[in-house]
Amino acid sequence: MYLDPEEEKILAGENGETRQKMLELLVALGKVFGAERLVRIRSAQISGASYKTIGEYGLAWLSSLDARAVVPAVLNPVGMPRERWKEMGIEPAFAERQQAVIAAYERLGVKLECTCTPYYLHKTSFGDHLAWSESSAVSYANSVIGARTNREGGPGALAAALIGKTPCYGLHLEKNRKPHMIIDVMPDENDWNIARYGALGYHAGKLAGNKIPYFRGISPDTDQLKALGAAMAATGAVAIYHVDNITPEAKKTGYNLSGLEVISIEPAEIDRLFTGIPVDAVAIGCPHCSSDELIGIAKLLKGKTVTKPFYVFAAQGVINKNEKTISAIEKSGARVFADTCMVVSPVMERYTAIMVNSGKALAYVPDMCGAVARIGSIQECVAVATS
Repeated sequence: MYLDPEEEKILAGENGETRQKMLELLVALGKVFGAERLVRIRSAQISGASYKTIGEYGLAWLSSLDARAVVPAVLNPVGMPRERWKEMGIEPAFAERQQAVIAAYERLGVKLECTCTPYYLHKTSFGDHLAWSESSAVSYANSVIGARTNREGGPGALAAALIGKTPCYGLHLEKNRKPHMIIDVMPDENDWNIARYGALGYHAGKLAGNKIPYFRGISPDTDQLKALGAAMAATGAVAIYHVDNITPEAKKTGYNLSGLEVISIEPAEIDRLFTGIPVDAVAIGCPHCSSDELIGIAKLLKGKTVTKPFYVFAAQGVINKNEKTISAIEKSGARVFADTCMVVSPVMERYTAIMVNSGKALAYVPDMCGAVARIGSIQECVAVATS
C-alpha cells in the first residue's frame, strides 16, 4: 500500500502516538480490502456515540486518545438530547456517562452535531470522498448525492477524521458502484408515501443482500429516497442503489443493464408489512426528519392533542431553522428531540409496541428497543397518536 511522505511521518510517530495508531488502523483496513492508497476525505461521520451501545470500555478507549480532527466531523445520534434529557426521562446515571462520551469526542475536535442526516447540515457534493459510518447516511450520500463512502466502523471513521484520509477501496472506486441486479416495482394504486418507500426498502433489502440494486417503476422524492435507502441498509447491506432517471449516477452514467438479474416486487409483498396492531407510543424520525417532514407533521397536528407519547427526532441544526414549526408540533403535546433517536435511546425500551413511519425503524426497533414495531404513514402515525 503506497504512503506519501506525510503519511510515512505519521506512521513513524512524528505527529504523536494517537495519530500513529489511527493511521496504523487505516493502513490495516486498507491492506485487508486491497486498497492501493489513501484518499483525502471532505468529512467524517462517526458512529459509536451512544453510551447505550459503546458502554464503559468504549468510553475508556475514547478518553485515551490525544489528537484532533483535521476535517469536519460529526457524531451519529447519541442516547439522549444533550439539552432536554431530563424532559425525555433519561436517568441521571446514564446522562452522566453519555455526557462523558460527548465530552471525549469534543476534546478530539468532533463537532457536537449528533445526527444520522449530516447532509442536512453540511454541503456534500457529487464525487466527494467521505468516511461516514451510519448506514442510512452512507446510503444517502452514495445514492442520492453521488458522493463516495464505504460504511465505516466507528473507530475507522474516527481515525479518518483525525488523519483526514481513508483507504481508497470499495465504493470509493467507480468500478464498484455499478448495479448488480434490477428490481422492477410493479404498478401500485396505493399512495407512495415515505412509509411505503420504507416498506419497499425493508423488503428489497432482504432480496438484495449486499448487491447493488437498480430500481425501475418508481419516482421517489428526496425524503422518499432517504426512507428507501435507510431500510435497505437495515435489512440488507445495501450501501448504494440506483433509481432509473432519478439518482445522479443512473442519469449521468447510463449503466448497461443487459444480462442483470431481474426481480419483480408486487404490491401485495409490501402491503403485508402494514398491520393494525395496537401501540403505546409513536415515533417519527429514523432517519432524522427533514424540514419538509417537520412542516408536514405540524400541519397534520394543527388543532389536535396527542393522547399517546409522540416522539419526533431531528438534527439540532434542522430544528434551529424551523423554530415556529417545532412550536406548532409541541403545542399538540408531541415532543421534538435532537441528538438522539428511537433506536439508540434507552427511553424507548419502556414501550411494548411502537408505531413508526420508517422501514429502518421497523427493522431495528424489535432488537434495539425490545418492542414490537408497526409501520404506517405520517398521517396514520398522527391519527394513532391523537385518537
